[in-house]
Amino acid sequence: MSDGLDLQAPGEASSGLRSLGRADPRADAAWRSMVAAASQAYRRTDGHASRFARSKLRRDRVFRHVLEQGLIEPGATVLDIGCGQGLLASLLRAAGDAARSGRWPATWAAPPVGATLIGFDVRSRDIARAASMMDPAATFILDDMRGASFPGCDVAVFFDTLHYIAIDEQDEVLRRVRGALRPGGVVLLRVGDTSASLRYRLGVEIDRVTRWLLGGGYASLHGRTLPAWTASLSGLGFDVHSCPMNGRPPFANRLLVARLPHPGRAPSPANGSGPG
Repeated sequence: MSDGLDLQAPGEASSGLRSLGRADPRADAAWRSMVAAASQAYRRTDGHASRFARSKLRRDRVFRHVLEQGLIEPGATVLDIGCGQGLLASLLRAAGDAARSGRWPATWAAPPVGATLIGFDVRSRDIARAASMMDPAATFILDDMRGASFPGCDVAVFFDTLHYIAIDEQDEVLRRVRGALRPGGVVLLRVGDTSASLRYRLGVEIDRVTRWLLGGGYASLHGRTLPAWTASLSGLGFDVHSCPMNGRPPFANRLLVARLPHPGRAPSPANGSGPG
């Protein structure tokens, strides 16, 4: 299969998915344009950050998946917890520009026009890089997720970040995020599935080396099996769906889409579940 799709695992829901398994040259061209714009935002101040953004967006399918499936709705307030250099914020701005200029793919869900983002990270250098974009729709805060104060939000994003803290700390952070989410809010959580032993260990070692290179030390990481992640979120009142969500290497990554119920609204299709 082409990069950007995974085979659906047995028993996983596939409702709500768009344009899976079918080439869409116009959407591909629009995506390349968004990647270029999101990367260009860093170029005037930090060439390394610009190159990293371009490579990450090209190779890591989770970002395109979020836009295709409408997992961040128009006007949403987004918490990006472990935001790094603000890549998601830069992409949301590029997506909004594409929509306003008539370049949004017709086969995709509604664009996240008007979305605002608040990013948290413990690395001052990454926060400085994020702030250098001068995006009026984004705010970046130097703080540790374990003690940060989370404002009211519609979406909370953890892309490869929760496993850097201990299991009990993960649960406490998720509990506080649950308290910040508005009715119908969603958590987008990419994690490693420890039951896929060899592939999980490969991802862990790469993460540990990356953290060491960034000055964070060669510390232990804290993963769980997919059922354990699901149970933790379900215990907080979320309706949880998952799908494979790797980059090009054969990792054991999963995207969990955890939604809170919305009073007076029928359950929505499981957007984001199925192939990634």
